[in-house]
Amino acid sequence: MVDFVQHLLDSGIVSAADIERADRVRDEMGISVCSAIRKSSTVSSHLLARAVSEYYSVPLVRDEEWTAAGTEPNALSNAFLRENRVVPLSQTDEGVVLAMEDPSDTATLNAVRLALGCPVIARVATAEDIQSAIERSAREHDSASVWVDSGESGGNSEDVEHLRDMALGAPVVRYVNQMLQDAVHSRATDIHIEPFDDRLAVRMRIDGLLREVPAPPASMAKAIVSRIKILSGLNIAERRLPQDGRSRVRINQHRLDLRVATIPTLYGEALAIRLLDNVRRALDFSTLGFSPSDAEVIRRHLEAPYGLILVTGPTGSGKTTTLATALSLLNDSRRKILTVEDPIEYEIDGINQTQVKPSIGLTFAGTLRSFLRHDPDVLMVGEMRDGETASVSIHAALTGHLVLSTLHTNTAAGAIPRLIDMGIDAFLLASSLRCVIGQRLVRVLCSHCKEAYEAPPGFQLSRRAPECFAPDEPRTLWRAVGCERCSGTGYSDRLVIAEVLDIDDEVRALIQPNTRPSELEELACRRGMTTMVADGQLKCRNGLTTPEEVRRVAVDV
Repeated sequence: MVDFVQHLLDSGIVSAADIERADRVRDEMGISVCSAIRKSSTVSSHLLARAVSEYYSVPLVRDEEWTAAGTEPNALSNAFLRENRVVPLSQTDEGVVLAMEDPSDTATLNAVRLALGCPVIARVATAEDIQSAIERSAREHDSASVWVDSGESGGNSEDVEHLRDMALGAPVVRYVNQMLQDAVHSRATDIHIEPFDDRLAVRMRIDGLLREVPAPPASMAKAIVSRIKILSGLNIAERRLPQDGRSRVRINQHRLDLRVATIPTLYGEALAIRLLDNVRRALDFSTLGFSPSDAEVIRRHLEAPYGLILVTGPTGSGKTTTLATALSLLNDSRRKILTVEDPIEYEIDGINQTQVKPSIGLTFAGTLRSFLRHDPDVLMVGEMRDGETASVSIHAALTGHLVLSTLHTNTAAGAIPRLIDMGIDAFLLASSLRCVIGQRLVRVLCSHCKEAYEAPPGFQLSRRAPECFAPDEPRTLWRAVGCERCSGTGYSDRLVIAEVLDIDDEVRALIQPNTRPSELEELACRRGMTTMVADGQLKCRNGLTTPEEVRRVAVDV
C-alpha cells in the first residue's frame, strides 16, 4: 500500500499534506487508504478510481455493467456490502463480477468468494457509484415495511411507560437505525417525520430538495418519535410544546451529530432531524464551485491581518461550508483561531470552537467579548443575528482581528444596508469591511445521463445576466434526464454559484446611510464583479448545471 501512496504522489494526484491528513483519518476511523484519501483530500472520486485501476491493473466498471447491478438477490447482506464498499454486478462463467473501491482488499475478496461459493472478478469503481447501486438494490428487494401490525401496536396509547417500551423495541430501533443509515448513504441533510390523519410521511432533503421515502404504518408514529426523543435527550411525556435536542450516533464509518426539533401538530408531533457529518475533510474553494477569479479575491482578503469578511445567502446555501473552507486555509500554528457557532457543523483540528447556549446566557455577543481576552488572530461568528453581535464583530475587526461571519441577505451588496439598518455606523462599516460573498447552491447534472441541446437565439437566464453566447459560439446547453445512478433525478451533488463584492476604495466611498444595493452592485460589476446569475449562466454553458436550476435559486437575485 505504501507503493500505491507513492504512485499517487508521483502522479501528482495528491500532495504530501493530503497523505498526512489521510493517515490521521485512517488511524481515527480504521478505514482503507483509498477511503481515507477520498474523505480527507480534495481529489475527485473518479480520478482516484482511475489511479487505483492503473496501479493494480484492474479494469474500471463500464457504464453498461451498472444496469444489472443488484438485480438478483445474493448471499451478501446490504450491511456487508455497505461496510466493505463492494457490490456484485453480474454472474459469468468465470465467476461473479464484483465492483469495489480497493481491489487490494484480499480479506473482502476472500469473504465474498466463500459466501458465494465461486471465483470473484474484481472491478474498480467509485465509492459513490457502489453506494448508489447498493441503495438501489435495497429499495428493489427489501420489503416495504419491517413492521408486523398485530393490532396491539398501542399507537393511540397515552401511557408513557408503554410508549417507552415500544420505542425501545426491536422493530422501532431497527427502523430508526435503517432510516439514519439510508439518509447517510443518500447524502441527505435533513429528515422530516410528519404525522397526518391516516398516514405517516417521511421525507429526506437530498441535494436541497425534499424527497419522500417509504414510511411505516401511522400507528407506529408515536413510538418512532419517542425513540428519536429518547436518543436526543428529550421528554417523551411532553407532547404539547416544541422541544429541541441533540444526539451523536455512529453509522458505519460516519459520526453524525443529530439536531432534533419537535412541534405539536393536529395529528401528533412532527420531527425535523438535521444531520451533521463530523468527518474531518479537506476543503477548497475550487471544489465548492467558486470561479478562479472569485477564489483569488477571497484568498487575498484572508491574508489580511484584520477586517470583516461576510458570507450571505438564505438558510441552506452553504455559508457555513464556505466559512469552514476559509478557516481551513487560515489554520496553522502561527494563528490563534476562535469560533462561536450554533451548531458546530465542521470540527476542525487546531481551532477552538464554542457552541452557543442561550439558555445559560452563552450568546454570540457575550462569547465574542470573552474571546477578545484570549488574544485571538481570527474570529469566526456563526451568524450576525442582532445589532449587538454585529457591533462587537465590527469593533473586533477594527482593533486588529480578522473576523468572518454570515448574514441573511439576498445579495452581496444587500449586506451593507442590512448592517446599517442593524445600527452599525456607515463610517465604521466602510473602515472594517473587506469583502462580501453572496452565494446559492445549485444541483450538479449527473455526468452519466445529462443531454446536450441547442439554446434558442438571444438566450439569457434573466435580464440581469449578459447574453449567454457570442454570435460565433456553439449554443450548447445541457438538460437533466435521469438514470439509475442519480435515482432518476438527473442531478447528483451540489455546487456554489457566487458573487464576491470586493470592497475597494471606490466601493468604500459609496457606503453611506442611504446607500442603495443597486448602486453598489452596479459599481462592483463595472469593476469586474460577476453576479450570481452570471456565474450560474457560465456553469450552464460548461455543462455543470441547468438554466432551470439557476432560475430556481437565483432568478430574483
